[in-house]
Amino acid sequence: MEQKGLDKKIVKNTLMLYVRMLIMMCISLYTSRVILATLGVEDYGIYNVVGGFVAMFSMISGAMVGATQRFISFEIGKKEGNINNVFCTTVSIHIILAIIIIIFGETIGVWVINSILNFSQERLIAANWVFHFSLLTFAINIISIPYNAAIIAYEKMSAFAYISIIEAILKLIIVYLLTLIPFDKLIIYAILMAMVAISIRLIYSFYCKKHIETTTYHWYIDKKLCKTIFLYTGWNFLGASAGSLRNQGVNMVINMFFGSILNAAQAISQQVLNTITQLVSNFQMAMNPQIIKRYASGEKQSMVDLIFSGSRLSSVLLLVFAIPIYVKAPFLLSIWLKEVPEYTVIFLRISLCTAIIDSMSRSIVTAIQASGVVAKSNIAIFIVSSIAIPLTYFFFKVGYPPFLAPISLVIVSFISLLVRLRILQQIMNFPFRKFIISIVLRTILLCGIYGIIAEFISKIFECKNIYMNIISIISIFIFGVFISFHIGLEKNERIMIINKIKPKDENTYNNLS
Repeated sequence: MEQKGLDKKIVKNTLMLYVRMLIMMCISLYTSRVILATLGVEDYGIYNVVGGFVAMFSMISGAMVGATQRFISFEIGKKEGNINNVFCTTVSIHIILAIIIIIFGETIGVWVINSILNFSQERLIAANWVFHFSLLTFAINIISIPYNAAIIAYEKMSAFAYISIIEAILKLIIVYLLTLIPFDKLIIYAILMAMVAISIRLIYSFYCKKHIETTTYHWYIDKKLCKTIFLYTGWNFLGASAGSLRNQGVNMVINMFFGSILNAAQAISQQVLNTITQLVSNFQMAMNPQIIKRYASGEKQSMVDLIFSGSRLSSVLLLVFAIPIYVKAPFLLSIWLKEVPEYTVIFLRISLCTAIIDSMSRSIVTAIQASGVVAKSNIAIFIVSSIAIPLTYFFFKVGYPPFLAPISLVIVSFISLLVRLRILQQIMNFPFRKFIISIVLRTILLCGIYGIIAEFISKIFECKNIYMNIISIISIFIFGVFISFHIGLEKNERIMIINKIKPKDENTYNNLS
């Protein structure tokens, strides 16, 4: 019998990932505040723009992550074949790729840092050190991709929760050490962050070797599989590079026109955005293996049901947290940071709109990857995403204000969603119109109602008193949960949530409805 929509394993894994997310969110918000205060606005901006430049290489790792997870999950879904051959082939490919990236980074990358980006002369040496250690960290992460992909494919999500505790403790230690060390704090911060990243990746690798038999590595390359993976990755590379170019490319344009100070505002808004999007990322991480496995086993209708449930729950979940942050952004940033860079509030608010749109695309992307028909989708998304960079450059060149940059990202995200939907419709007769009505329009309606009421509640409690502001945020959040539950979800999804809360009371939801 085919599975329908969400199952218990997805819910269990999502809960484990939320434990991880809550720990990382608390540590991330605290450490970001201390790091900004310790480094200063300029050094914080330098670290993020240099790290952002290195992150542009993540379009390569992003393509490999999707390919590796897809092929391992697909093998598991078929319940046949040699999973270890797939794993060893991907590790060998990643080792070669890491070497190539280091060579490229230490040549072309160093030239870009010193000749293209805009840094004050006295901080140029520090920027170079940040680049070298960020590149080293990235290369280690590349080699670790197959191990992380195996954990996700086998749905052993508890590993992420436990290892995150270690990572959180190490990052807290870094914050403490940074306040004591008398040397250049930006350089020391880059070194310590690299050490943490390398340590965590080694722990993930050790876990896989001990708990997943098929991840025992030996040098091996299946030429036929390698060709298939490279073909798949080559097209996937365009999709991954599209996201990286869209975000980091615009960030570099901001740096070229406004310097590293404004990069700090962009970095802070992105930090908040990354934190709340972890809510959706954790949920999607638990869903992805099931989407791929159901496609591999021929359960197409079950996969469509899961896509609808996943997209709906992802957007609703993000909205519940995004609207309070949008409305109370000035207060929250003033409490979190000692110094709030100019444009941070408006950057954050506009970026939240992009996150909501992207949350509806995640399951669609996974479904397209599961089909293996990725060429057309990635070419189209690359073209659409690339528009953001020259468009932003043009507007800045003629004198438009900085907040136009995140607005261009909102437009690109919405067009990308429509393109992906149309392509999935062509691949497997996916119900395009139903998705627009059931997911997109419902999300817009929910966002409008929730936003208007949230603004009304904020006005009622409008006061500089911190306690009144906290009451306002809590009130908005509670209202958001209520309205999202009744407007944002389908009846069967509401029943599932009620049953998870009170599994013994079978009549609970019937009484509520």
